[in-house]
Amino acid sequence: MAKDFLTGQGTNFGNKRSHALNHSRRNWKPNLQKVRILVDGKPKRVWVSARTLKSGKVTRV
Repeated sequence: MAKDFLTGQGTNFGNKRSHALNHSRRNWKPNLQKVRILVDGKPKRVWVSARTLKSGKVTRV
């Protein structure tokens, strides 16, 4: 799966636990959006998480 271009945020893994303490493996995927941003002064289409976009770390072109 793709990763966040800026932060490198990818899939996280862990366990799903019930009240009875049953467990099974699960994963959390970031909310990735394919956007055009300026990279080295040129527009480039990359995967960026919604959290990165909302925080203002990148600006769309």
